[in-house]
Amino acid sequence: MDQFTRSPTGLARRSLIAGFGLAALMPAVVTGATVRRAIRGGHKRFAFAQVDVFSPQAYRGNPLAVVIAADGLSDAEMALFSKWTNLSETTFLLRPTRPEADYHLRIFSQGTELPFAGHPTLGSCHVWLSAGGKPKGAHIVQECGVGLVRLRHASGRLAFEAPPLRKSLPVEPAVLDRLCRGLGLAQGEVTAARLLDGGLEVIALMITSRDRLLALKPDWATMATDGVGLIAPYAPRPAPGQPDFEVRVFDQTLTGSEDPVTGSFNAAVARWLIGAHMAPDHYLVSQGTVLGRSGRIHVDQDADGLWIGGDVTDRITGSVVF
Repeated sequence: MDQFTRSPTGLARRSLIAGFGLAALMPAVVTGATVRRAIRGGHKRFAFAQVDVFSPQAYRGNPLAVVIAADGLSDAEMALFSKWTNLSETTFLLRPTRPEADYHLRIFSQGTELPFAGHPTLGSCHVWLSAGGKPKGAHIVQECGVGLVRLRHASGRLAFEAPPLRKSLPVEPAVLDRLCRGLGLAQGEVTAARLLDGGLEVIALMITSRDRLLALKPDWATMATDGVGLIAPYAPRPAPGQPDFEVRVFDQTLTGSEDPVTGSFNAAVARWLIGAHMAPDHYLVSQGTVLGRSGRIHVDQDADGLWIGGDVTDRITGSVVF
C-alpha cells in the first residue's frame, strides 16, 4: 500500500467513450462489446484490469485495481468501489486536465483519496500503455494529486521519477524513543531516522540488522502512531544480484498491519539516503518477505532524475459495471 495520514508521527495516507477518445486508451482487443464502457439498462460499464506490481514472480507483489476511461464516475462511486475491491489501492484513469500530461490518475485507498502512491503509479501506467496509450513526448507524464510525475521504460520495466521531498526533518527524540520501545529496538540499533514527505508523510528508520528487521512485531499502543517504515542492509557484502536493502512498512490501517511493497516509501527513502550518501546511486530493495511476497524495487539515479522501478504483470482483465 502506499500510505494513510492521521498524525505527523505516522504514515501520510490516506463522458462517454467518444468524449474520452477511447482509441487512445484501449486496443481493439478491449474495445469489443463485452468490455468497452457503455450504458446498458441504466448501468455504466467500464474496462477494468487488476495487475501485480513490484515483483518478477506471479502473485508475489502488490495488487492494484484499475478502472479505464472512468471520467463518468462520481467521487462517491470511486470511493465506494475502492472500498468494495478490498485492495490497498484502486485507481481511475481519466482524461488529463493539463496539456503536458498524458493521462490523469485518481488514487483511492479504501474510500480515501491519496495525492500520490508508488505501486498505483506504476500499475496504472502499465494499464494505460496496454490499453493503447501513447505518450506525447520522450517520457510518460502522469497528472495526479502531487502534480506531474514522469515515468519511463528502463531495463525492461517501468519506473517513475521520485517526487522531490517536500519535507526532510530530524525525528524528535521523544517520538524516536516511543517508536523504539514499540518496536522492541534499542536506540543503538537505529543508525539514522528521518521524517520525510515526498507527497506522503512518513517516519523512516535505518537499523543495523536485516534479521532484527524481519523479526520485529510492533506494539501499536506503545508506538501511538498509524505506522512507520524501516530499512536495513540486506547483508554486509551483497552477492551479485542480491538486494542491497530490506524494507518493512508497518501500517495499522492495513489488513495485517503491514504493506507488502511500498513505492512511495522507497521513493522518499531513496531521496534521503542517496542525498545523504548513505546509499549508492543504483540499488535494489527487497520488501514483503515476512508476508510471503517477493517485492523488488529498483532504485536508479542518473542525469535524468531519480527513478523507482519494478515489474508489473497483468492478472485480471474484463469490465466492471456501476
